Amino acid sequence: MFNARIPTSALVLGLAGVIPFAWGLVTIWSEPAARMTVSLAGSRFTGPYVGLFYGAVILAFMSGVLWGFATRAEGRIAATGYALSVLPALWAFFMTGGGPEAAAISLMAGFAGLLCLDWLFWKYGLAPEWWMKLRLILTACVLLCLLPVAL
Repeated sequence: MFNARIPTSALVLGLAGVIPFAWGLVTIWSEPAARMTVSLAGSRFTGPYVGLFYGAVILAFMSGVLWGFATRAEGRIAATGYALSVLPALWAFFMTGGGPEAAAISLMAGFAGLLCLDWLFWKYGLAPEWWMKLRLILTACVLLCLLPVAL
């Protein structure tokens, strides 16, 4: 698992996908950054809002990725893969209300659960050999960015 090299494009694009989570923290901790963002893009792209909304979007996106992996299987494994693949999107839809702290905690649980699903799809050979290495890096980054919002 950890000997497989992550393709550069996957790593760069994956890390770029962490930027909205990190930007949310920047605008929480920096009033000038928050003011600049509000003036350029609107308040939805500041503070916890950008990370929480984007987190729900990413969980839904990852459902699609898992669905794609399920297409590589057949029979019962495929059916199970399809059923499991919709869980991250449903989790985001049903569990991200209740204010920023509760939403951040729910998203953190969703990303931790997604990592378990990533591992399962990887274990069955449906994900690329390097998948878990990438997912561990990205999940750690996302959880670290959501933690201050949850506290």
